[in-house]
Order: sequence, then C-alpha cells, then structure tokens
Amino acid sequence: MAKIQVTDDLRSFLLEKAEAYERLDFIQDDPIAIPHRFSQRTDIEVAGFIAATLAWGQRKTIMQNASAFVERMDHAPADFLRHANSDDMAAAAEGFVHRTFQPRDAELFLHALQELYLEHGGLEAAFLPATGERSAYACIASFHERFFAAAEKRGFEAGRTRKHVATPVRGSAAKRLNMYLRWMVRPATRGVDFGLWHAIKPRDLMMPLDVHTGNMGRKLGLLNRKQNDWRAVDELTSALRTIDAEDPVRLDFALFGLGAIEKF
Repeated sequence: MAKIQVTDDLRSFLLEKAEAYERLDFIQDDPIAIPHRFSQRTDIEVAGFIAATLAWGQRKTIMQNASAFVERMDHAPADFLRHANSDDMAAAAEGFVHRTFQPRDAELFLHALQELYLEHGGLEAAFLPATGERSAYACIASFHERFFAAAEKRGFEAGRTRKHVATPVRGSAAKRLNMYLRWMVRPATRGVDFGLWHAIKPRDLMMPLDVHTGNMGRKLGLLNRKQNDWRAVDELTSALRTIDAEDPVRLDFALFGLGAIEKF
C-alpha cells in the first residue's frame, strides 16, 4: 500500500473541521446521544453498545429503536443485566425489530452481555486480548469470539446473529464496533466521546468507515481503495495518522461532518 501524502492545507482544513464538528450540539440526533442519557459507567457502556449495534439505516429510526431497546431494559441497562433472569430477557426481546435485527438477536444480545459482565466484570475487559495486544483489529476480533462464546454458553448458537457483531478477521470494516470504541476510548474533554476506557489508547483506534467517511476520504485523496472493508479502514486511518498520530480518529468528525452535513 503506497503511503498517501497529506498536504499542509488539507491537514489544516481537516483539523479545523474536526474542531468545528466535535461539539455537543451536533449529537442530539446521533446514536451517541443514547448513552449520553446516563451518568454511570456501566449504563453508558451497555446503552452505547446497543446504540452502536443498531446504528445503520435512517438516523431517526436508529434513535427511536435504540431508545426502545433501552426502555425494554427499564431504562436502567446496568441494573437490568445484574438482575434479569431468562424470562425477563425473553420478555424484553419479544417483538423487538430493527431492520434485520430481530427478537432472537435481541435475546441473544442480552444473554451474551450479561454473561460477559459475569465473566469479565465489564465490556472493556471483554475487548482486551489475552496476548496483551491493543490494536483495534485484535480487540474487535477478540470481542467477537468472546461475545458468541458467551451466547453459546447460554444455549444460543451464533447463527444469523453473527452478522450483527462484525470482525475484521473476515475483512469487515467493523464500522459500528470501531465507532463504539471511539465513544468509549477517546477523551471526554469536548463532551462528545466518553473517555471511560484506558487500556486501549486513542492512537490504537481505527476509523469508523461508512458511506460518508469513505466517500469523503476518496474525494480528498486520503483513500484509494474502492471497497469499504478492513483494508480501506487501514488505508484511511494510516493517512489520518499523518495528521494526528496520537488521535487519528478525531478526524471522523471532520469527514462525517463534511460528507453527511455539508454535502461537501
């Protein structure tokens, strides 16, 4: 992969846009607004994971359905996972649909999340590979395996639900999990991301690649690859690291804002 050269003008432009769009007033209709309804770490982790999982399709529908899922957990996701039994989880999942995410997927998710908290004490630890590696690739791949192992322990085979928890091992861009990691890891200094997790560093994050960030990356000469897959994530993030090596994914705000809001 040839190294992409970033001009000083482009660097300044993107940093300015990142500064402009990393603001609380731009997230009221964004899925990250769902975990922002909570103040406790576990509530934020769980609500954030649900919101990120459902973050595809129309933003209005995403917000409605993510809110509905959290309401099914009595709007207290941490407490729900601590105390819910199988009947409670079946009742919470019954009838829930978001596009191809069906009640069986919702029930598997609740069981897997509860089991992960019992085994690891939190979602951060569930992402950390036993090898000590902290790259986003390794963390997401490790989480994928643990999530479905936790579900299987409860009697739920992965089946068609596997597509709702991506893994870069299969070449997926893993957009929603990269976005979730951004939310949890990047510092909360500007009030948007949460900065709850510290074992993974902002420099280790990878770009949440979607149609907006991918198209803007190509338009600005930061991405040559045509497919939105993990190789494209790697290429785009590598280019962004030449702008900010310690926090490349803050440029997500610039690319998304330019593409989705400004229609640049």
